[in-house]
Amino acid sequence: MDLLPVIEARHRRFAELDAAIADPALFNDPANAKALLREHVRLKELVENWAVLVSLKQQLKETQALAAQDPNEELTQLALEELPSLRDQISRLELNIQRNILPSEPNADRDAIIEIRAGTGGDEAAIFAADLHRMYCRYAERVGLKIEPLEASLSSGPAGFKEVIFRISGENVFRRFRFESGVHRVQRVPATESQGRIHTSTATVAVLPEAEEVDIEIRPEDLRIEVCRAGGPGGQGVNTTDSAVQILHIPTGKIVRCQDGRSQQKNKEKALNILRARLLEERQREEAEKYSAHRRSQIGGGGREEKMRTYNFPQNRVTDHRIGLTLYNLDRVMEGEIEPLIEALEAAHIKERLAELAITRDQ
Repeated sequence: MDLLPVIEARHRRFAELDAAIADPALFNDPANAKALLREHVRLKELVENWAVLVSLKQQLKETQALAAQDPNEELTQLALEELPSLRDQISRLELNIQRNILPSEPNADRDAIIEIRAGTGGDEAAIFAADLHRMYCRYAERVGLKIEPLEASLSSGPAGFKEVIFRISGENVFRRFRFESGVHRVQRVPATESQGRIHTSTATVAVLPEAEEVDIEIRPEDLRIEVCRAGGPGGQGVNTTDSAVQILHIPTGKIVRCQDGRSQQKNKEKALNILRARLLEERQREEAEKYSAHRRSQIGGGGREEKMRTYNFPQNRVTDHRIGLTLYNLDRVMEGEIEPLIEALEAAHIKERLAELAITRDQ
């Protein structure tokens, strides 16, 4: 899609907004003023980024010409060293510009609730679920996001999770994590394997946009709330008080249990947050299926054949099968350096949305 006509249209709209904001009568309608100011801020960023992109592309052209000269020249070597940085800056700016051109997505700026469950593979699947939890927490810490544990069910074998649920809050959390939903497959030699054979196991990840009370109305009469003593690890204070909360949503039959904290009230609030997120995700999935009858469920059944990403430890390789991306830095990925995967998945998503926008404009 040629972005220039779209950018020119945005430039014209930005000039109109500049004139509107300069008019003192704008604030006679506070709601309209707020909407126009928000649009002005978004278009200002787009216009400024486009100007920087044009400048960087010219700089890249000049640097490429300089790099093509005598390789023994000092300036040529400097130009060659500068090229990767310029290309990276241009790529990131283009992605940001494309994102700003598209209509905003309703849940992109929301916090997220992430649910990780062990799939096929027994103890190794539970260990892998714990590895994924650690990977996401490391990434969240790297980019300044806040992590709040909600619920965890430990495996009976080696240290791992049968299920772990946590909340991540901050800027554009759901946009960052939404493409992590699905079946994650691991290939490695488990610590308990005496023959050195590679095992294949899976874990499922569900990323839910955090729902607000205005999104999902939960009537008290639709809930059956039970409290009981928490079980499992957690310390004397947790295990000797009736702090665990289990909520049954009668209309849907969904059950949420939370025993992570000592406070019964806080566990109840956490459980309600999880329930709202699940109900919102279900409603949005049902709406999407009206337009796409072949849409698959978010996480599938957890079978090995349903994988969306494979983590191959012997080859230090991670492959995202949805976009055909393979990286050979699995050790760094497991330490939370998942930006290349997130950016590549978002770039593919934006490309699809731009193609849809172009088709709509041509019709």
